[in-house]
Amino acid sequence: MEPLTFQDYICSLDPTTLPRILRICSGVYFQGSVYEISGNECCLSTGDLLKVMAVVLQKVVCEDTETGHTTELPPTFKGLFQPAPAPRPYPTPEGRSPKGSRQQGLTLQEVLRRWDRQPQPLLCPAIAPHVLLLHPVYEVQAAMHLRRDVVKIPSTLEVDVEDVTEEAQHVHFARPLLLSELLGMEEMLPAQAEILEGPTGPAVFESAWVPRLQRGQLLQLHGFSHAWRILASAPGSGRHFLLSSTYQGRFRQRPRQFTGVQELVGSLQPGRPLCVVVTQDCVGRGDDVPPLGVGDRLEAQGLQGNGPGTRLLCYRRGGEEDEEDEGEELLLPLDLGGSFVEETRVNKKYKLAELLERQPLPCEVRVVAPDPGLERDVLGALPALRLEARLDQPFLVGSFCEEPEKSFEIPPRWLDLSVLLREEPVHPTAPCTHHSRVEELTEAFYYRLLAQLPGNVAPPPPRPPKPAQAGSSSGGRHSSSPSLLAPVTQPASTCSASSLPPRPALPQPSTPKQYGRQRAPSNAGPKRDSDEQDYETVDYSLRKTVVKMQTIFPF
Repeated sequence: MEPLTFQDYICSLDPTTLPRILRICSGVYFQGSVYEISGNECCLSTGDLLKVMAVVLQKVVCEDTETGHTTELPPTFKGLFQPAPAPRPYPTPEGRSPKGSRQQGLTLQEVLRRWDRQPQPLLCPAIAPHVLLLHPVYEVQAAMHLRRDVVKIPSTLEVDVEDVTEEAQHVHFARPLLLSELLGMEEMLPAQAEILEGPTGPAVFESAWVPRLQRGQLLQLHGFSHAWRILASAPGSGRHFLLSSTYQGRFRQRPRQFTGVQELVGSLQPGRPLCVVVTQDCVGRGDDVPPLGVGDRLEAQGLQGNGPGTRLLCYRRGGEEDEEDEGEELLLPLDLGGSFVEETRVNKKYKLAELLERQPLPCEVRVVAPDPGLERDVLGALPALRLEARLDQPFLVGSFCEEPEKSFEIPPRWLDLSVLLREEPVHPTAPCTHHSRVEELTEAFYYRLLAQLPGNVAPPPPRPPKPAQAGSSSGGRHSSSPSLLAPVTQPASTCSASSLPPRPALPQPSTPKQYGRQRAPSNAGPKRDSDEQDYETVDYSLRKTVVKMQTIFPF
């Protein structure tokens, strides 16, 4: 078949013969050799193949041959067309067109089905009284090699094509997939895949296998992991982890600490009293609230009352009293401070699943027996671990083809890759997944993950250090005495109205209150000898500036 323009080929294409395979021969390219198709840049080079899957009519441009005016017709246009009579050198009898030329009108779709490479002259009184030419514009949906999405190309694209369907029956149009797309294609696994595009965005794990996920790397995809995860943090260290439910270490519940009655109320569980021990003496409030002493054992039951008078019902037992004795009944106000530590009487070691059945999240624990399947369990060296939330995310078990026995687990919704499944046969293996039982998270992803969880189970990321205040930096450059920056500790009543003026310093944008704190108290005169030795000599221009500032800010 000889090459045709893309427009001529699509207009004469019979939709019942789809799909068809086309080869790009030559043409005019936009932006060099890159054409923007469906919002994406698509390179159409000579020799590229297109597999045309569908053709959809978008509009029809109707041209008036006499005036040159054009009108766009929608695909739903209801008017009828008739073939225009061919021009003749002599008039027809009675001035009519040849017999049969206007016997029946044609719909827009019928006209397009009779397309013969060139637009035919037509008449349509509903549009214009003159001869018309129709130019249809189609949207061509095609597949291209290594394109993940179906490409939508306008038929007006200025390229030449030739139909190579018969000779290209063996051609396979490889379609890349995202790992997240494989979540619904479990029947395609196990498989071997080549990475076409590595992960984008911030890093997720601190693991050594993550940087190896680069373009060209071959992966063995074994299947899906059905383990759930626990989001955990190490208090005070800034480290964050993701624990798999297959983790084999043993935990021991760590006593929680509370700094007030309000925190006790927030930790109460329905139907389960909370036993704590007072670790700091607490002053009472008259007869209603007796004082609490170190060592008092409290059993918090629940709230009583409503509104501002709401109290926490507790029973106090001092020392090692009989467990059957309910003890003294206390009603503690919610705004009462204090220091308490949870009383734990069971030293049993728990597996992860057992711990979650006993203790709701979040909770603090300690790993007392590391996972024996790990060469180095980082959790065993931590003094405390805060278990924050349970995550039920799908994970994909994979390994590098050169190391098929050392596997890792990828969360496709967090760490997505563009891959190409290869046709090579895969021999199923049983990979070792021990390394994925504990994954350390990057700090950026940890806080991003928290923002997606309901309830925001942890505080926001730490704020950066505050920049030095203008007053501090300015005073430091022009004065070596720290007393200018320190607030006066004496009460305001000791300062007389005739206080000494402030020691010279560069004018700073401040409030009158801040200037007042920089004044020296009136009774500090006799002690100024030793302090003034630290001040530099102030020149005349600086004194004038100080006087101007005092005039502007009278205080």
